[in-house]
Amino acid sequence: QVQLVESGGGLVQAGGSLRLSCTASGRIFNIYAMGWYRQAPGKQRELVATITSGGSTNYADSVKDRFAISRDDAKNMVYLQMNSLKPEDTAVYSCNANLVTAPLYYGVDYWGKGTLVTVSS
Repeated sequence: QVQLVESGGGLVQAGGSLRLSCTASGRIFNIYAMGWYRQAPGKQRELVATITSGGSTNYADSVKDRFAISRDDAKNMVYLQMNSLKPEDTAVYSCNANLVTAPLYYGVDYWGKGTLVTVSS
């Protein structure tokens, strides 16, 4: 079965940096897209950044110029480099992948359990 596992969350001071990692494992034929979402207390889950198999990226306006998403296709991994962190960035960050797993022939969304990022003032 497919699993997504995140790592890299933790406590950081405002202005600091963290890098989140997500590894997809299982019998994966193709990953169409991977991304990061976050959910803060009392808020709905929102898109942070995505990257497609073609390398196209998309960022939430609130993180543009501060965060950068990247991937390593050979390792089925996606990263989120977070710089200039603000207290407002505090949330549970979840990894998402739209991928094809045998014996299916179409993409299905998978989610990791999330990793907590806490930014102190």
